[in-house]
Amino acid sequence: MYEKTYKVSGKKVGDLGVEVTARGHKIKVDEPIEGGGEDTGMNPVEMLLGSIAACQTISTSIYAESMGIKIDEMSIEVEGDMDSAGFMGYAKFRPGYTNIRSHIKIKSDADPAMVQQLIDLVEIRCPVEDSVKNGVEIAHAKVEVEK
Repeated sequence: MYEKTYKVSGKKVGDLGVEVTARGHKIKVDEPIEGGGEDTGMNPVEMLLGSIAACQTISTSIYAESMGIKIDEMSIEVEGDMDSAGFMGYAKFRPGYTNIRSHIKIKSDADPAMVQQLIDLVEIRCPVEDSVKNGVEIAHAKVEVEK
């Protein structure tokens, strides 16, 4: 019905750095120094949490307007738990997040019950949160080797 394909590209820069590009916009992704990187940007798992925070913020703004809720200020903090043993290959641990939580602060004169209804709607309709919460099929990567 309204299906759209989104596309980003990533290019290796430095030891562990990646330049991610979408529609001409660039984000630098890297690992902290203690993880072998140069600490020039968020690491990929932080960027995932950032994507959730950004999507929740944008979704809240859009739905607040449609519900007639005026938001004076808003901030969203997202944190997640992960055991790096999974990334290191220990089969007993999964490599990804096991739990993700959001803490949303909203300054508004609106009825708190209406604000809660707004956030309930956002939790249902936020595309990034939905993709993480409900999973998404990821096709096997196509690999092209150049010499």
